[in-house]
Order: sequence, then structure tokens, then C-alpha cells
Amino acid sequence: MRVLLHYDREHEEPGLDIVSCSEQDDARFAALLPDTDVLWHVLRPVTAADMDSAPKLKLIQKLGTGVNTIDLDAAAERGIAVANMPGRNAQAVAETSLLLMLAALRRVVPFDARTRRGEGWPADRSLVGGELAGRTVGLLGGGEIATLLRGMLEAIGANVLYTTRRPRPEDPAWRRLDDLLRASDIVSVHIPLTDETRHLLDAGRLALLPEGAIVVNTARGAVIDEAALVAALASGRLGGAGLDVFEKEPVDAGDPLLALDTVVVMPHVAWLTRETWDRYFAVAAENCRRLARGDGLLHRVV
Repeated sequence: MRVLLHYDREHEEPGLDIVSCSEQDDARFAALLPDTDVLWHVLRPVTAADMDSAPKLKLIQKLGTGVNTIDLDAAAERGIAVANMPGRNAQAVAETSLLLMLAALRRVVPFDARTRRGEGWPADRSLVGGELAGRTVGLLGGGEIATLLRGMLEAIGANVLYTTRRPRPEDPAWRRLDDLLRASDIVSVHIPLTDETRHLLDAGRLALLPEGAIVVNTARGAVIDEAALVAALASGRLGGAGLDVFEKEPVDAGDPLLALDTVVVMPHVAWLTRETWDRYFAVAAENCRRLARGDGLLHRVV
């Protein structure tokens, strides 16, 4: 079985013929597709045209959770199965969300720049940081990542609220979205990108946050209206942001978010740990074995 790992990383599994290809090497990707039985997909979108170039393709295995980068309708029309692996990156993403909160609160970006310039002390009066303990953190989502993060935050001493699509009135920490935003010193996004969640945090909802609030996003960039976020940060109404994802990826060097020293950024790598890769490959290899045997796939989406 020929497996195409669409990422710049080598991996071996007994019984599988695995070839790798950087997501930036479109020519090699196109050359490998015709002989591919299974595509291990990370982030570069998989289109209908890609599928048409892969007549042997039987499975698109998402290495991660979000399948918004796969044309699911095209896959269904062509009889190509699609599977993901929810929860396998949860620990890494939860830890990164915590990291971004702390980095924004403690003004890591300007302090890093000052230190590299040899300026050091005395620190500018505007660069006094804050602590998570005692603050209210609102989580958009109630899945595994949000649940892990909630435990971390509560251990630090933060007050944690969360919202989900389905009401959970039996849990005193649950709030409706707008009520959660009004109460949150920090809001952290942990929901998938769908038609309903695109620009869920628009100018109106960002305005509900208390003055000086911080926004963290390790889910999908388009859940937040970035133009509205830039305006709220540039005006000083919001205190900062920690972003691992953007509406357009890779983010352009000229993006106005990158010019703000209240914003700490990463390039969609919240999931990227050695431990996550180990969990990804375990599920991906198992689904290849199941495919070969004709058994049901783990976490099949299409």
C-alpha cells in the first residue's frame, strides 16, 4: 500500500510503502499522486483536482482533527474515505493555548525585542504584565482540548467559564456566548471552522469583552474577524492576542497583526510535538491496516 505523507518528515511503518513530500513542493506532490493509495494530510488543502490526479486513492487521512482543508463533497462523490483523529493533539494544543495566554499577559514580544536590543532595565512603565491567577478565562468549546486547558487554568488559580453549542445549564461554569464574552478577561477559541462559526467573533462580539481583554486562538483563524481584531487591538481597547492560526495561511509578512507588539504569534504549530506525531502515526497506520482488511475505519468523516 502506497502512502503519501504530505509533510516534510520521514516515517516508516512495517507493511506500508511511505513516501513523503513537503507541502511546499507542488511538483513532487503532483508526480506522486497517481500511485497513491492513502494520503496522510496535514494542512495544505486537498482539492477535487488533486483527487482526480490520484485514481488509486482510497483514503484521505487527516493528521489532526479539522477537515476544513479537505473538499469533503468531492471525496464523497469519488468514493474516497476521509478520516481524522480527534483528541490526538489535544495535550499539545492545550499547552500552547496556555503558553500564548501567558506570553500575551507578560508582554513577551516587546520584552524579547528590548532584550535583543540590549535595552533591558529599566522596563517601560507600559510593560507591566499580569497573572492568570484570579482572572476569568472563557473557553469557546467544551471538547477535549478545552477540558484539558480548563484543568490547567484552574490549577493555576484562574476562574474558568466555557460555552458550547448545546446548553449545559447543569454546569455552573457554562455560559451563553455573549454572557461568557462579557465576563472574560481572556477568551480562548477551541471550536471548528464551519459556516456557522466563521467570524463568530466579529466586531460586535469583540466589543463585548472587557477593556484590556486578551484573545487567544489555536483553532482556526477565520473564527475571528481579523480586521475587527486589528482595530480593537490598535485602538488599545483589547490588551493583546495570542494567535497560532490566521484567516490566510501562511500569514503574510505584511499582515497588520504582525506589526502589533501586543500580539504573540506562531505559524499553526500548536499541535507540533514529538508526542503528537507518535499519536498521529499510530492512528494513521491502524487505519491503513483496517483499509487493507476491509474493516471499518477509526473516526471516519466521509
